[in-house]
Amino acid sequence: MDIGEKLKQLRLRTNLTQEELATRCDLSKGFISQLERNQSSPSIATLVDILECLGSTPAEFFRDSAPDQVRYRQEDAYVSEDEELGHTITWIIPSAQKNEMEPILINLRPGGCTQAHDPHAGEVFGYVLTGAVTLHRGKQAWKIKKGDSIYYNASLPYYLENHTAHNASILWVSSPPSF
Repeated sequence: MDIGEKLKQLRLRTNLTQEELATRCDLSKGFISQLERNQSSPSIATLVDILECLGSTPAEFFRDSAPDQVRYRQEDAYVSEDEELGHTITWIIPSAQKNEMEPILINLRPGGCTQAHDPHAGEVFGYVLTGAVTLHRGKQAWKIKKGDSIYYNASLPYYLENHTAHNASILWVSSPPSF
């Protein structure tokens, strides 16, 4: 972590000059300049004072700020196969359980189905990439074929079933994550 650069960026975001920050912290402008160029290191007490003047805390300042992963490759995916139910689930975003939504690929073999999901707070979206499936939701059922999509509130139990003689693939997104 480049402490000096991070302090400088925080100072600039608060629209303070080095001199203004130094005055607020009872430090010299030269010392602030040295900190920002990593030519000097502050004591913990001094760093806490500077962060306080910049409207931050040590916890916020030192929080891991690694960039979010944006692109995921096929080899990043996690695959789980359930022989008994006749399906394969691919988590195309492997860490999605910590996010607001969870996109997965569901592959249903002929006669296969997903496990039944209990009602929960959230929404579900599905898009049939290949084949055809039946969505069972509550006491109703809908046949959904290639190119069709579904979108519903997850307030009723639901599951997918493949009654055809061909494999089916579905892009499935649930919010919050449910698989």
